[in-house]
Amino acid sequence: METIHVKSISQSHQLLGLKKPKHPLFSITRFEEMPHTEVPDKTKLIFDYYQIVFKKKCPNKLQYGQTIYDFDEGVMSYFAPKQISIVDPGALFPVSGWVIQLHPDFLRGYELDKKIKEYGFFEYAANEALILSEDEEKTMEQILQQLHKEYHLPIDKFSQDVVIANLELVLTYSNRYYNRQFIVRKAVNDTLLGKFEHLLNRYFGDEQRERALPAVNYFAAQLNLSDKYFSDLLKQQTGLSALQHIHEKIIEKAKEKLAATELTVSEIAYELGFEHPQSFSKLFKAKTNLSPVEFRRLFN
Repeated sequence: METIHVKSISQSHQLLGLKKPKHPLFSITRFEEMPHTEVPDKTKLIFDYYQIVFKKKCPNKLQYGQTIYDFDEGVMSYFAPKQISIVDPGALFPVSGWVIQLHPDFLRGYELDKKIKEYGFFEYAANEALILSEDEEKTMEQILQQLHKEYHLPIDKFSQDVVIANLELVLTYSNRYYNRQFIVRKAVNDTLLGKFEHLLNRYFGDEQRERALPAVNYFAAQLNLSDKYFSDLLKQQTGLSALQHIHEKIIEKAKEKLAATELTVSEIAYELGFEHPQSFSKLFKAKTNLSPVEFRRLFN
């Protein structure tokens, strides 16, 4: 597999056969401006900057969770610096849409420099893309058109402020639409929660399993989701993150063993996957306001 490491927006434009960017740290390009080339081989891509991609009439199928879709409507994807993307052979650029390329240095001195790191959707995999409704698509296109227009104006002392303001608008609407997507997919989320509960029970019921604490990435992989998206889905639905759900299950199992067995606290900690009993006791007290020994006394 070929690896292409794109270190600058200028390098990206050169690879895509585009004109030199008007700003070295920011560009917005329409897919209609790009040559419709096909990727010949499986390729690993690494970019040193943010990318926001809005695709319409994409000829490639998109996997969303467990389901394959063909999309004519708007789909948005978000990529943080240094993330790895895999492009399969035969992949084509979308027929229309936009790609924003944004270097972190462009944001220095602006509040967005800090805020952009807090948006979870930059950590989502491609199969958890934002799927826009017709009205949402129109709203996003209006902002992108304004951003594209500003990009092509002569640069003055207000140019960067206007671009940053429009980028903030894109990301604020993206955040709103992702939260709507969680709600709309409630039936899927209900199934997700059930599957997660089943996986948790199976994990702790497996006597042959490796003695290790269950990790969020293990369950996310089982459900074909990225860690962050999996956790955000659960938090939207239940108010608890994936890690909090795992901790709740650990405490539930610990209480069962403390109340119904004569295992020592250290033995229980080991069975649950803790390397050190002190870590188990600390988590147990944080969740119950009692030490494991104090909890056990309630049953004696």
